[in-house]
Amino acid sequence: QVQLVESGGGSVQPGGSLRLSCVASGSISNMYAMGWYRQAPGKQRELVASITSAGNTNYADSVKGRFTCSRDNAKNTVALQMNSLQPEDTAVYFCHARRLVSLVWYDFWGQGTQVTVSS
Repeated sequence: QVQLVESGGGSVQPGGSLRLSCVASGSISNMYAMGWYRQAPGKQRELVASITSAGNTNYADSVKGRFTCSRDNAKNTVALQMNSLQPEDTAVYFCHARRLVSLVWYDFWGQGTQVTVSS
């Protein structure tokens, strides 16, 4: 079982920046993909960004050019640098990890961290 713990959420004004970090309780080197999802009030959880073990990244169109997802296998961490934040980025952000074992996908989630963008 892998536990994911997020940190770095908070409140910021429009145009500001935040950096989210996620620490895994175990090694992430065998995780196929790690990344971040978010869920705003009354909306479905959506993918924000992901990064594979090969370093390939995928971003939601709404955050391209503003957010950067990175991982450090040696430190068992994945981070999300968020720049030029806008009110529509307000949501609870969840760290996510996916592992493939014997052709079965396993998903792991963090508890979530609140990001609020408001003037």
